[in-house]
Amino acid sequence: MRIGVLASNPDLYSNQRIMEAGAERGHRMSFLDIRQCYMKLDPTEPEVHYRDGRILNNLDAVIPRIRPSQTFYGCALTRHFESIGVFALNGSAAISQSRDKLFSLQLLQQNGLNIPISGFANSPVDTNELIEMVGGAPLIVKLLEGTQGRGVVLAETRKAGESVINAFKSLKANLLVQEFIREAQGRDLRLFVIDNKVVAAIQREAAPGEFRANIHQGGTASVVKVTAEEKRLAIKSAKVLGLKVAGVDIIRSKKGPLLLEVNSSPGLEGIESATRKDVAGGMILAIEKALKWRSLAVQETQPPLP
Repeated sequence: MRIGVLASNPDLYSNQRIMEAGAERGHRMSFLDIRQCYMKLDPTEPEVHYRDGRILNNLDAVIPRIRPSQTFYGCALTRHFESIGVFALNGSAAISQSRDKLFSLQLLQQNGLNIPISGFANSPVDTNELIEMVGGAPLIVKLLEGTQGRGVVLAETRKAGESVINAFKSLKANLLVQEFIREAQGRDLRLFVIDNKVVAAIQREAAPGEFRANIHQGGTASVVKVTAEEKRLAIKSAKVLGLKVAGVDIIRSKKGPLLLEVNSSPGLEGIESATRKDVAGGMILAIEKALKWRSLAVQETQPPLP
């Protein structure tokens, strides 16, 4: 098969591993810089072009690895590939809604999945009510546009919470206020879901003096045994958001496991290094399965030969 990796940085561990895993399984892999792709919208001949002169319509599949700053264009590009019959491992609609932190939390709660108590408002006038809503201080203030632990602040006192919320609001930033799960002690779980199965799981622990467990913020990763309930939560959350591949972040609380976030372009380095599992290979296998089923479905709908 001809598979394109839609991303920005060819040197990133995750992108290199996906390229390697595909090549090892005999596929023709292409790294496609999202910024060098452009689209032709035409009712008879829609196309995707690359800056080197290639037309990319002959790809069988694409693996979108879209960084947050490129969500709009990356999703538009993925959508265009889908419109010309190229399979996307994660679809554009699923990526879009998973990137909207507020919308994704609303979808998760609507489907009965446990999330931390969260508050959202448009005006600084509602700051006190938001703080009360999540049980007071300490509390988490989270920018909706943040990623990899950036844009997440722990406010240890009510006064600090008011200051952070109002400062963000004065910058016209959209934010969530969330309850702080003290008993987690700076730990969370990352469950990697592919095709409705948890294929690997790690526990991430925050660096000393830090509350964010993200590896990009200095956290460490170790292998962890997850419960059936945690697996169920991860699989259902990926399903609700329509993601074939997802990194699901869960925190253990007194109330049971709570969903923190569902990532549509989860990193591979931390989870592969800790678990020694071929997660990238699992992603390629998911494409093989999907396209095999697609091929069989097309054959079944075709009329018999005369």
